[in-house]
Amino acid sequence: MNTTRSKPALRPLSEQERAERAAESAGTPNLDFTGEVPYDAYVHASTLHSLQQTLSDEPGEMSFLMISQVMELYFKLICFELLETRRLLRDDDAWRAIQPLHRAALHLTGLTASWQSLRWMTPTDFNRFRDLLGEGSGFQSAMYRHLEFLLGLKTASLVRPFKRQPEVHEELIETLEQPSVWDDTTALLARNGYAIPDEVLERDVTVEHEPHPAVEDAWVEIYRNDTPDNHLRLLGEALTEVAEQFNEWRHQHLRAVHRSMGAKAGSGGSDGIKWLERSLARVVFPELWSARTKM
Repeated sequence: MNTTRSKPALRPLSEQERAERAAESAGTPNLDFTGEVPYDAYVHASTLHSLQQTLSDEPGEMSFLMISQVMELYFKLICFELLETRRLLRDDDAWRAIQPLHRAALHLTGLTASWQSLRWMTPTDFNRFRDLLGEGSGFQSAMYRHLEFLLGLKTASLVRPFKRQPEVHEELIETLEQPSVWDDTTALLARNGYAIPDEVLERDVTVEHEPHPAVEDAWVEIYRNDTPDNHLRLLGEALTEVAEQFNEWRHQHLRAVHRSMGAKAGSGGSDGIKWLERSLARVVFPELWSARTKM
């Protein structure tokens, strides 16, 4: 997944330079630039606003398209935070890994709030442009698939739709074949002396993790120590918040689909509501939840 930095499009300013400019202009914003407006050079707003290419004249389609694009941006942002989390876990830095998890949970809250913009959509509204989408479906989002894989929800066959998009396909295969955030968390527990068996640590990471009693027991032991400097317990709570917020997004997705199309078949060939209900049954970071019964 490409998260590389582009070349800087702006000339950096120091705190002193900003103060001097404000003094020279008596606090009035600068309105004259020698080239591209700096904000646009950084945010690429003009590019973003050129990407809304609707298929109909139905006004409601713009909401549907733009909210879908907003969600795609959130998917990438959350993936970015999870990749940073994974890097820090591999460096045995549980304390610093908590921060990107906190950010990811907040981004998930923003992602979930996006559904509010589509609450107006009834089946009649959706039907006015739905046929024009053909087989297009959110199920086909590559970035959402990256997000699921990073969270440990892995199904290798779901990479198949992208086989004719080599770069996208290659990046998805890479995420599939790498340990998930949960795999790296479990490995961190083992390096901290918890009894995690080899069958867990050396498993095939391209398939979904099966809950294991030893991992559950490790979390029970971690949570018994509720001192403020127990970084693993704090890590567990940060992971729990991410899992909880991700689950809330899935619930809201289900409700939005039910609201806008009922129990009709999905555009991408799925059985719609039933597919989403099965997806909801897949638990993110499972032992963090099951361990609570033993605490």
